[in-house]
Amino acid sequence: MNLSTIKSPGVYINEVNGFGNSVVPVATAVPAFIGYTPQAMYEGKSYTNVPRKITSFADFQAIFCLPDPAPPADPAKQYEPEYYLVAQDSQPTSGDYMLIGGTFYSILPDPNTIYYLYNSVKLFYDNGGGDAYIVSVGTYGDPSGNPMPVGEQIVNPNVQLNELTGGLELLLQEQEPTMYICPEATLLSVENNASLMQAMLLQASTMQTAVCIFDIIGGNDPDPLNYMDDIETFRNGTGSNGLDYGAAYYPFVGTTVMQASDIDYTNLFGGDVTQLQAILSPASNPNPTVDTIIANIQNPPEGQQLTVSQYNNSLLVASPTYNTIIANVLQDANILPPSAGMAGVITVTDNDVGPWQSPANTSMVDVISLPILISETQQADLNVDAISGKSINAIRFFNGLGILIWGARTLDGNSQDWRYISVRRTMIFIEQSCKLAANAYVFAPNDKNTWESVKAMISSFLNDIWKQGGLQGASASDAFSVECGLGSTMTSEDILNGFMIVSVKVAVVRPAEFIVLTFQQQMATSA
Repeated sequence: MNLSTIKSPGVYINEVNGFGNSVVPVATAVPAFIGYTPQAMYEGKSYTNVPRKITSFADFQAIFCLPDPAPPADPAKQYEPEYYLVAQDSQPTSGDYMLIGGTFYSILPDPNTIYYLYNSVKLFYDNGGGDAYIVSVGTYGDPSGNPMPVGEQIVNPNVQLNELTGGLELLLQEQEPTMYICPEATLLSVENNASLMQAMLLQASTMQTAVCIFDIIGGNDPDPLNYMDDIETFRNGTGSNGLDYGAAYYPFVGTTVMQASDIDYTNLFGGDVTQLQAILSPASNPNPTVDTIIANIQNPPEGQQLTVSQYNNSLLVASPTYNTIIANVLQDANILPPSAGMAGVITVTDNDVGPWQSPANTSMVDVISLPILISETQQADLNVDAISGKSINAIRFFNGLGILIWGARTLDGNSQDWRYISVRRTMIFIEQSCKLAANAYVFAPNDKNTWESVKAMISSFLNDIWKQGGLQGASASDAFSVECGLGSTMTSEDILNGFMIVSVKVAVVRPAEFIVLTFQQQMATSA
């Protein structure tokens, strides 16, 4: 109360704040997914190239998924990859294949129909995901009508670098996302993938609010002998800027995200059931029931047209070979990049403990297999790279334990400061929380009262983090220090120029990555 404004006699009340401002912790696990969706429309409004926050998979379905038609029609398919069975002269040496009637068939996708975002969002929420941002850069493109050549990596020409980087740039206006994830980045060419990763790292280091979680081209079908070539290509493609804001996981993961009902004959041969019929009912071993079902699919009897799921169930009953084909195609379609699952694991870890807990030595929900089993010796070259320091976090299978995330490093593996994901994410959490709280003091008097108030506010916040185990030290003074004042962090010239400088030092906890047990024999002693 300004006493000079009192003009009339009477009693006046002046309330004085008993408590200073406090630092409100920012959210630490809010991924932003950039990619292609079935649609991007809600209540007549387009959400293409509009960052949209969602809180559940139901939100994602409402905005970015196709509406279901009225019963009795089947629910709308949100993702329709197309696969071909291509006969081979001999047993294939790479890729998925199956043996039918003495002939080897490679299972090859139409690359134009392969997308990862829809299933990745499902994997994120199945692993405990919460708030997220979706940046839809467009809908699915047209199929090519041809299978991918045997032994090549999937490159989807419908996935465009300029569209993905455009979606990334939209996040410059969003402060809340703490992870950048682009599941379809591995569907770009190697050169375009490198450009996108470098753009993501540059933006993350500029914003200082998010880390990038990368997948590695080749992780879906690694060569057991030459897989390190893919790792080397990835390391060469990430550049040298912002490495402490990036983390990579290898290999892809075999999941159960897609169910048997998600794959049927419409996903085979571009929907051409004639090609399917040649395999299920060859001239040398015809299957009359299959022939009848396919004839009805092509020319439905008057008034007896069935749904796709009904025809599909009929084929499953009529042909064991068809069962095997669907099972193999489903297995191939369920191999997904691990980045979205990692975002879910990070969300759960942050909610249970905090960002200072490494998201490792734990499993992913829905993950049942790996395309390559990495040994301890093989992981050594992934985890530590003496030349570039670009560490790759392995996802490994352990007998009796299952599939575990077995790495917790950033791409800046040679840095003592920023080697670990948990350290980088903890510092982002502390910096952004303090930054937002300090906004309350912009234009406040740059004097001792303000300095002490800021110091008390930040110290109280850091003390809480120390008590939760996020900072190390036997006492609070060992865990952090906060300085602000003339002669300690500022000069007279700083004050004249309007600068209030606060120095915060923290002792962040680091993971026990290597545990060494020392055993030594001693001589027996008398009782």
